[in-house]
Amino acid sequence: MIKEKLVGIEHWAERNPKIIIGIVAALVLVVGGFFGWKYYIGNQEGQAQKDMFQAIRYFESDSLNLALNGDGNNLGFLQIIDDYGMTQAGKLANFYAGAICLKQAKYSLAIYYLEDYNTNDLLVQPRAYSLIGDAYMEQKDYENAVKWYSKASDYKPNKEFTPAYLMKEGLAYEKLNQNDKAKEAYQKVIDKYWESSEVQNAKKYKAKLETNS
Repeated sequence: MIKEKLVGIEHWAERNPKIIIGIVAALVLVVGGFFGWKYYIGNQEGQAQKDMFQAIRYFESDSLNLALNGDGNNLGFLQIIDDYGMTQAGKLANFYAGAICLKQAKYSLAIYYLEDYNTNDLLVQPRAYSLIGDAYMEQKDYENAVKWYSKASDYKPNKEFTPAYLMKEGLAYEKLNQNDKAKEAYQKVIDKYWESSEVQNAKKYKAKLETNS
């Protein structure tokens, strides 16, 4: 049975050589295109990292406008996003741009750039979520602030940073007068992250809510 099918396929191939050639050519193009794209992105990644070096130095020295827009010789984060948006460095530039806009009280722009930062990074991704929460807090949009702080605290929890996100989540719930949920956030810090520097504040804020309830 199998032999007959193979013979049938062979006869079909002999009768349709152009189709076979077309299929093979398409596969070659797909495979070649994939590896060509990987090579191109690899080259772009290296160049993006080089071009972003000075922007990061400006950011670290608090020269925020130069970091964002460049200095005429070196690219700023906005140009890096435009030129290298498909690279990991280009994605990271969104994080920096969002952080700068937050510091400059440009909250809608901060949210725009930070939402475009999307990776599996253990530390920077939840930090981006938390900064989005900060931007909404500044705009007194406490419901969205809670949403993003919760995303930050739920993202790959760890003892170094998760407690701070839970504290922010608790404060946002307090702004919404949802004190039971605020106490739950503080209790998570107390129960799960008792070694954290945030634990004393969590106990204090929870006790205050219980006293006032």
